[in-house]
Amino acid sequence: QVQLVESGGGSVESGGSLRLSCATSGYSYSRYCMAWFRQAPGKEREGVAAIDVVGSTSYVDSVKGRFTISRDNAKNTLHLQMNNLKPEDTAMYYCAAGQASKRWYNGNYYCSGLRGTFGYWGQGTQVTVSS
Repeated sequence: QVQLVESGGGSVESGGSLRLSCATSGYSYSRYCMAWFRQAPGKEREGVAAIDVVGSTSYVDSVKGRFTISRDNAKNTLHLQMNNLKPEDTAMYYCAAGQASKRWYNGNYYCSGLRGTFGYWGQGTQVTVSS
């Protein structure tokens, strides 16, 4: 049974920092693409950051230079370090996992960043940034 459990959300003032974590279980974590998404009230869900099976990362433009996604394959965990938070970062943040694809010619696994397909989702953790 696949489980993704987020933690670390909270309320901070503008300019503050938070570190989100996602504890995962029930699948071969090291062969899965991982990402953080967020959804603010009245807005569509937005991809924030993604990390592939070898640690390459991608970010939405609005968080570049402020957020850092990382993964610990030994502990099956995903993190999102968020610095210099802004009120527009206020949202529910979700951890997501998607199976990596395998190249037929060399057997290597690869991901498609935030454009990938993510079949597993956590319940979310709320981040609120006040001005």
